Amino acid sequence: MTSAPVQPVAARRSGPLNGRLRVPGDKSISHRALIFGALAAGGTRIGGLLEGEDVLNTGKAMRALGAQVERVGAGEWRVQGVGVSGFARPAEALDFGNSGTGCRLVMGAVAGCPITATFDGDASLRKRPMRRVLDPLQRMGARVAAGGEGGRLPITLSGATDAVPITYQTPVPSAQVKSAVLLAGLGAPGATTVIEREATRDHTERLLRHFGADIQTEPDGEHGRRITLVGQPELVPAPVVVPADPSSAAFPLVAALINPGSELVLDGVMTNPLRTGLFTTLREMGATIELLSVRDDGEEVADLRIRASPLRGVDVPATRAPAMIDEYPILAVAAAFAEGTTRMRGLKELRVKESDRLAATAEMLRVNGVIVGIDGDDLIVEGRGRVQGGGLVATHMDHRIAMSALVMGLASGKPVAVDDAGFIATSFPGFVELMRSLGGDLS
Repeated sequence: MTSAPVQPVAARRSGPLNGRLRVPGDKSISHRALIFGALAAGGTRIGGLLEGEDVLNTGKAMRALGAQVERVGAGEWRVQGVGVSGFARPAEALDFGNSGTGCRLVMGAVAGCPITATFDGDASLRKRPMRRVLDPLQRMGARVAAGGEGGRLPITLSGATDAVPITYQTPVPSAQVKSAVLLAGLGAPGATTVIEREATRDHTERLLRHFGADIQTEPDGEHGRRITLVGQPELVPAPVVVPADPSSAAFPLVAALINPGSELVLDGVMTNPLRTGLFTTLREMGATIELLSVRDDGEEVADLRIRASPLRGVDVPATRAPAMIDEYPILAVAAAFAEGTTRMRGLKELRVKESDRLAATAEMLRVNGVIVGIDGDDLIVEGRGRVQGGGLVATHMDHRIAMSALVMGLASGKPVAVDDAGFIATSFPGFVELMRSLGGDLS
């Protein structure tokens, strides 16, 4: 694998940001739509697919496993699936680039098939833990034929010849672990059950139902869920329309909140309650965020109107983390521009993202003059209503750190630079150009 050239970018204080736009399609649903399309027996059309590098690598993996995957227009794709347990052994290693989601979900799909595949990725992905996924998959009959130290990539996984259904309680709130087990469960007879103490994003369950699987979800405990899938279904091709990604919407949304005089409308954003913890938190901080034209397109969707707002510090409970796990870096930027202290609790899971995202977020703020601390798994930001800026942010190959830093620079006293914006394309292709179109000064 060759390294892409480094792409430094700086953001400078801008005037009001104004406009109406649609951010790219939801990344979580895009990955899953390609995978379930490949596991269905027949042709599936997907509209609004995120055409970022992470998702495109999942599409390449589906093609390598025997499905036909073709682009038929902007964001429009067609997948000719091979049926449950119908994957073929790939000729080469499956390269997922920077995508933990794609890699872990496809591990689950392969684990339920009697084939062997090697999983690999870039330097960042090779550092990320895979043991949390491999442990339940091995219980279901899959075997790790080769792997890096500590269960890290590259990993050669041999799927189960006769997959075994299990009941599995996830040790941490993780939609990726849950989804991997359910995907492997497609190839097992009988019922596979996943129990989670904290409900995580439910796109896998929704899409399984959409493609014809027998799957039941019921409450378990105060915040948890028990999901039961009947294995060996025949998944039926079904069209998928991917809504706009709330995690991507977070960046122009916060940029509008912290730049006086700004007003934006973001079209067709998914408002699934298991994904909107950031919106809830920002409203508690005083943000003006209106939901317009609320509708149900298989997922809850709405247009968002955002107006610049004075923000105040709040205490963010740990129970909210699963509904906004990817949004803490940009929330930390909003907290820096708020008045007062914001404490974000229970962020252990941020330590195993594309970077140690907890440490990277704190350092992003610190080098730009913000008073910030880490107490155990809590991030504490002392907001002063303004940010000094002037820092160079180390992104650690993390697209969300890069975008968060650039949003901060649009309202800071001095420019904020990132060492490499190239990884933004993994989830939000065209981000810099889009922010410029709204009035942002980035170069």
